[in-house]
Amino acid sequence: MSHKRIPKRKAAIAVGGVAALGAAALLLPQANASQDGGARGGASTARTLKADDADDLAARLSKLLGDAFAGSYYDSANRQLVVNVTDVSGDDNNVIVQAKKAGAEVREVDNSTAELQAAARTLRTKATIPGTAWAVDPRTNKILVTADSTVTGTRWDRLESTVDGLGSGMATVKKSAGTFRTFVSGGDAIFGGGARCSLGFNVTAGDGSPAFLTAGHCGVAAQQWSDAQNGAPIATVDQATFPGNGDFALVKYDDPNTQAPSDVNVGGGQSVQILQATEATVGQQVFRMGSTTGLHDGQVLGLDATVNYPEGTVTGLIQTDVCAEPGDSGGSLFTQDGGAVGLTSGGSGDCTSGGETFFQPVTTALAATGATLGDAGAGGQQAGDGQQAGDGQQAGGDQQAGNDQQAGGDRIGGGQETGAGAGDGSADGSGAADDQSGADATNGRAAGTGHGSGAGNAGRSGRSGLTDTH
Repeated sequence: MSHKRIPKRKAAIAVGGVAALGAAALLLPQANASQDGGARGGASTARTLKADDADDLAARLSKLLGDAFAGSYYDSANRQLVVNVTDVSGDDNNVIVQAKKAGAEVREVDNSTAELQAAARTLRTKATIPGTAWAVDPRTNKILVTADSTVTGTRWDRLESTVDGLGSGMATVKKSAGTFRTFVSGGDAIFGGGARCSLGFNVTAGDGSPAFLTAGHCGVAAQQWSDAQNGAPIATVDQATFPGNGDFALVKYDDPNTQAPSDVNVGGGQSVQILQATEATVGQQVFRMGSTTGLHDGQVLGLDATVNYPEGTVTGLIQTDVCAEPGDSGGSLFTQDGGAVGLTSGGSGDCTSGGETFFQPVTTALAATGATLGDAGAGGQQAGDGQQAGDGQQAGGDQQAGNDQQAGGDRIGGGQETGAGAGDGSADGSGAADDQSGADATNGRAAGTGHGSGAGNAGRSGRSGLTDTH
């Protein structure tokens, strides 16, 4: 978290242009390629766009196309926006022509937005089963339903029957080898109530005080948070939502003069400056920083996802193929050019075997809490070296991902997690973490806590079902 005692040794990576691309190449030399499922045919007149520009264009075309709009995604391989349309006939043809002139690749699909939304409501009514999740995948024009390893027997039969009842071509089911859980741990490590989480982004609260965003299941697990294990509290939870319509918490620094720079600590003495909150786009490449596993990248797979954790159902999340582990909860999801995208919520798998991870959109969290990204307090950007755990709070806006700090600060090095929690594993991990899961679940607090502890890995053993990232 932001702290005046943080050494100013970290080099800030300028966002935009070659500098940002160089940083991404240094930390993650092999970024995932786009999984474009759209059929293209013939010469394309679609414009080459950045992911953020594609998102802006998609928003405009959604209004232009009206009911004919059936979703969109970013084809990162060709750097183009692909827009799905239905019922293209009559006057709509003119609208399609306009969409193409605007620079999008347009393709006709079978399922309309209204039909997909109705199918999602049916799943919510008939298949809200712990260990399941679903989101619309515009690349396949279907709902992608994911079931973790705990969904077996009658629960699997119920899910399969519900999906079949939606009709042919409406949804697909994918089995996940892991279990859905929350991951308490994150960018720069923060500690509270026996749990370890990660700081997401530093912000300025509505009353002008310095604060940071993290996962809601972390916020309900403990009221006060420290930037060091067993250290004195330095921040207090102001608002927290989990489960329900999101997984986010606003935590205010106790010292109004706290410096909270707007950046993310990505390890190796480097940070990425966070310039604005950005909406996620399917197909977009994103980076996640967490206190347990460090820096990892992947793609956005779906939006407005519903996840059924053991503690309850959470809606409105971003689904990705980025890995995460206990202790990464609350950590930042961002773009290489400085866009704050999300806060780590939970998922299945780990950073060895892979899996799905869900994130709370930052834009929604900011709107709900009344906070804004950016430096707060006396501030500036201290750019903590990350080394100090938690302090990670990094910067305003950012998550700085205390990544380093965690695991001995080392874990990150080049984006790879060494130590994965070694640094704190002992502490929070064992024990605290796993215990929590039971306790929290009963009181609705997101057992994530437990995970936090997982920091090392300890917290993960023996957990089942969807869990929080705490």
